[in-house]
Amino acid sequence: MSGAGTRLGVGTRFRLDGETVEVVEFASLATGMEVILKDARDRLVRMSVRELLTSERAEVIPSDRGPAADDGDLAASVLARLTKEERKDVLERADHVREMLTGYRSGSEELARPGEPRPQYAPGLPLGKRYAAKASELGLTVRSVERWAQSFLQSGEVGLVPKKAQAEGGLAHADPRWVEVAQEILGEYKEESRPSVKLVLERVQARLKERFGQDTVPLPKRTAGYRWMHELERRHPTFRLSTKRNRDIADRPAGVYGKLRPTRPGEYVLMDTTRLDVFAFDPVTLKWVQAELTIAMDWYTRCITGIRVTPVSTKAVDAAAVLFQTYRPRPVPETWPKEAAWPDHGIPRGVLVDAEAVHGPVTGAVGPALAPETIIVDHGKIYLSAHLTSVCRRLGMSIQPARLRTGRDKGPIERFFRTLREDLLQVLPGYKGPDIHTRGLNPENDAFFFLHELEAIIREWVACVYHRRPHSGLLDPHFPAVDLSPTAMFEHGLARAGYIEVPRDADLAYEFLEVTMRTVQHYGVEIKGRRYDGPGLDGLRDMAGSNIELAKRRLEFFADPDDVTRIYFRDAERTWHTLRWEHALSLRMPLSEEALQFARRLAAKQYTYPNDRLAVALLLERWNLGLGNSLVERRMALRLSREQAALALPADEASEVSALPSVARVLSLPEQPSAPSVESGDVEQGDADADGLEELDEELDFYATALKDVDDE
Repeated sequence: MSGAGTRLGVGTRFRLDGETVEVVEFASLATGMEVILKDARDRLVRMSVRELLTSERAEVIPSDRGPAADDGDLAASVLARLTKEERKDVLERADHVREMLTGYRSGSEELARPGEPRPQYAPGLPLGKRYAAKASELGLTVRSVERWAQSFLQSGEVGLVPKKAQAEGGLAHADPRWVEVAQEILGEYKEESRPSVKLVLERVQARLKERFGQDTVPLPKRTAGYRWMHELERRHPTFRLSTKRNRDIADRPAGVYGKLRPTRPGEYVLMDTTRLDVFAFDPVTLKWVQAELTIAMDWYTRCITGIRVTPVSTKAVDAAAVLFQTYRPRPVPETWPKEAAWPDHGIPRGVLVDAEAVHGPVTGAVGPALAPETIIVDHGKIYLSAHLTSVCRRLGMSIQPARLRTGRDKGPIERFFRTLREDLLQVLPGYKGPDIHTRGLNPENDAFFFLHELEAIIREWVACVYHRRPHSGLLDPHFPAVDLSPTAMFEHGLARAGYIEVPRDADLAYEFLEVTMRTVQHYGVEIKGRRYDGPGLDGLRDMAGSNIELAKRRLEFFADPDDVTRIYFRDAERTWHTLRWEHALSLRMPLSEEALQFARRLAAKQYTYPNDRLAVALLLERWNLGLGNSLVERRMALRLSREQAALALPADEASEVSALPSVARVLSLPEQPSAPSVESGDVEQGDADADGLEELDEELDFYATALKDVDDE
C-alpha cells in the first residue's frame, strides 16, 4: 500500500468545523455515498462523501504516519538540496541496491541492461550471497550494504542520502545557543570594519560564558568552528565580500521589494552625482583633478536628459543646470555623426506645442525635451538646497527624496554609473578604478583630458551608444522578448501615453537661477555688497522713497552664483532685462561668488580700505601669475576656466562675457596674454611675486615643449 493514502471507513476520524468527529456508518444512496458522523457529545451528522473529502470544513486525521505536503523529508525536497555530485552518488547507490534486490540495476527485467543479470546477482541466489558479493565489489562491509537495502525499501532513494547531506545548512551538530550568539555578533559588524574569523569565534566564546556560564554550552573545535562560520557567512556576509557590499546585503528589506513604476516619459526623473573613476586636467595649473558627474535620467525610457562634469565638488547651480537640460536639450555638435541626433518624436496632431521646444534647434538635439513631474534625488545638500527646491516649486515639480542609504531606490541611475565605468571610463587614459584595490601605480600621469573634453566624450557616448543599445531592463510586458533601447522606449511611451509634457516658455533658463528679493534704489540694486544697474530699472528708482508697502517694493532678481558680473530682472510686462555689476567692465571672464569673497579677504590682508575693484585685480593677478597654491583657489580657478556656462542664457551683446580659454589654446597663441594691469600705487609687489613670475615662465616653457611634442606625434 502507498504511504500517501489513509483508510476511510467506520472509525476514521475527521476534524469538522473545529470539532473532532468519527465515522460510524456508511450509507449508499441513489445520489451517492454518504457517511454518518458522531461528535464527542454523541450528536449525529449526515454528509456526502464528496463534501467530506473536498469541503474546506473537514480535514482527515490520519491514523498512521505518512508523507504530507508540509513534510520537509519529501523526496523532491531532499534531493533538490543536494549538489550535482551528491545527487549522482545517491542515484548510483540506488542502482547498486536494486541490483542486489532484483538482479537488475533498473529494478525491472523488461529494462535489463546488457549483461544483466550478472551471475553473482542472479534472482535465484539467496539475498545473503548477493549482499556479500556487493560488499566485496564496493569494498564495504556486509552490514553497510544491508543498511542500504533496508533504507531503500523503507524510504526509496531518499533513504540512501547520507545523514550529513540531509542536515540543512551544515549546522545540524551545532548547539542552537551557539548559533544564536554567533548570528548576533555577526550582525553587530554590519557597519564595522571586516573582522577575522578567529576574532569572531573568540567573541562568541566570551559571550556564551558571560550569558550561560562556564562550560554550559559546548564549544566546537577549531575546524568545526571555522566550518560553521563559513556556513553562517551565507546568511550574514562578513568575511568574504567588501564591507560596502555586506552593508547593502544586510539592509535588504525582509518583505516584498517595491518600487515606483513609471507609465510614461517624464513622470519620474532620477538625479544623482558620482565621483568619476578617471582623472582630468586642470586648465589653469595643468594638474590632475578629481571630476564629478551629475546626470538626470528619465526612469521610463532610461534616457539621459542632462549631463554636467564639475571639478572636485558639485554645487546646487550645477544640479539646476542638469535639470534645465531636461527642458532644453543641447544642440548636436557638427562633429558628431548624423545618427547621434535625437529622432523625430511624431507628436500627435491634437497636441499643440512649440516645435523648437520639442525638437531643439535645426541641427537636432542630443536628447528628448521633457517637463518632469517628479524628480527623485538623494539627501545630498545640493538636491535639498533652497536653490533647487525653489526652482522645482516655481516650475510645479515634486521632489521625492530616496530613503537614506538605499541605493536601490535609484537603481537605474546607479546601474548607469556602472555601465559608464565599464564601457567607457576604463578605456580612457587616467582611469584609476572604482576603489583603491584596483588602482594603478600612477594613473594621474596618463590623464590629458580637460574637464570640458571629458564631458564632451561622455555626451557623445551617451548619444551614439547608450541611447541606441538595447537594455535588459527595458521591455513591454506584452512582448517581453523584444529588445528595446532608450530611443525605442521613448517612442513606445509616447505612443502609449499619447502626449508628453514639454516646456512652454522660451526664457525658461532664468527660472533655474537663484532668486533674491531686493528693492530698487536710485543707484540700482545691491546684492551682497555688489551694485547692479541697467536701463531696465528706469521708472522704478523712485519706489524706495514712495509710500508703497515694503512687500510690494521688493522685486525678484535672478543671479547665477558662477557669474556675479550680471543679474537678470523681469518687469511688469514680462520682459527680461540684464543688469551689470559696476566693476564688470574690468573683467573679461565670469567671476563666481566664492571667488569674489576670496578676493575680498585677500585684499583685506594687504590694505586697510580695500574695494571690490582692487580685490578683483589682486585675484586676477594672483591667478595669472600661477600662484593658486591652495586647493580652494584651484577649485575656484577651475570653475572660471569652464568654456560653457552652466545655463544657456540668452546672449547679451552689449555685455557679453567670454570664458577663460584653456591652457592648450593659450599656449598655441603667438603671444602670451598679459595679466590685468594694476596701478603701482595701489598694489605693492615684493620679491616673492617676482620669483613666482620667473617660475611661471619656466613652467609655461616646459609645457609648451611637451604639448608641441604631442602635436608632432
